[in-house]
Amino acid sequence: MLYTGVLTKMQTEFLDPIQYYLVFENDFIHMNQLLNKTISITKVGEQCLSCGLSRPIFRQGFCRTCFFEKPLAGDWIMRPELSTAHLNKEDRDLVFEKKIQLQPHIVYLANSSNVKVGVTRKSQVPTRWIDQGAHEAIEIVEVPNRYLAGITEVALKEHVADKTNWRNMLKNNLKDEDLMEWRDRLKIYIPEEVKPYVLEHNKETNINFPVEHYPKKPNSLNLSKVSTYSGQLVGIKGQYLLFEDERVFNIRSNEGLVVEIALA
Repeated sequence: MLYTGVLTKMQTEFLDPIQYYLVFENDFIHMNQLLNKTISITKVGEQCLSCGLSRPIFRQGFCRTCFFEKPLAGDWIMRPELSTAHLNKEDRDLVFEKKIQLQPHIVYLANSSNVKVGVTRKSQVPTRWIDQGAHEAIEIVEVPNRYLAGITEVALKEHVADKTNWRNMLKNNLKDEDLMEWRDRLKIYIPEEVKPYVLEHNKETNINFPVEHYPKKPNSLNLSKVSTYSGQLVGIKGQYLLFEDERVFNIRSNEGLVVEIALA
C-alpha cells in the first residue's frame, strides 16, 4: 500500500500507550499498527505549510518568505516572553497574535531526557508533553496570557534545564523524578506578578510510549541527504519513528516534505 502526502507532526491520542496518526490531506496512517513492520519513506518534493507552494522548506515547515512574514513563525512562538498582544502591540498580525497569546497558558516541568521547564497553551496539555517524549510531567503555573508564561520560563531556566537531549530521550536513559518536589523547590524563583497563578496541588501525569526497544546509538535519518529509506519500525516516541537499525526519523523537523510511504 502506498501513501503520498505532506509531512506534518503526528496527531496523538492520550491512551496507554500513546496512539499515533500520520495525517495527510485525504488519508491517514495509524502508526501503532505498523510496529514490527517494514516501511519505506521516499522524499518526492517540498511544500510550504503556510502558502502551500512547492518551495524549499526553510524552517518549521515554512518556505523562507513565509518564515519571515507569517505570524505563526514570529519570534514569540519560540520565545514567549516576547509576546506583546496583551499590550495591544502588533508583531506581524495583531488579530492572530491576540487569538493565540491571550488565552490560558501553562508553565510545566517535564522529564524527557532530564527535568526541564516549558510553556504551552492550556489546550495543548498533554499533547506538548507527548511531542517532547516526556514520560512524566506536571503543570506548575496557569496564567491568562503567553507573556506571563514566558517571563516565568525565563526566570526558572536559570535553575532548571529548558532543553531536551533528544539522544538521551530516545535511548530511554531516564530516571523517575519527584516533580512535585521540583515544583516546590522552584517556587521561590517565580516572578512576583505570577505567584498568584501557581498551582499548588497538581499531580504528575505519566506517559507510556509504544516502543518495542530503544536504540543504543540513535542515528538521525535526513531525507534531504538520503532520499529513500526502508526499515522495520520498532517504536514511536515524541515525534520520532524508531527503526530496528537504530535510525530515527523526526517527523516534526521534516514538516513540509512531500513523501511517499510504502508498507511492505
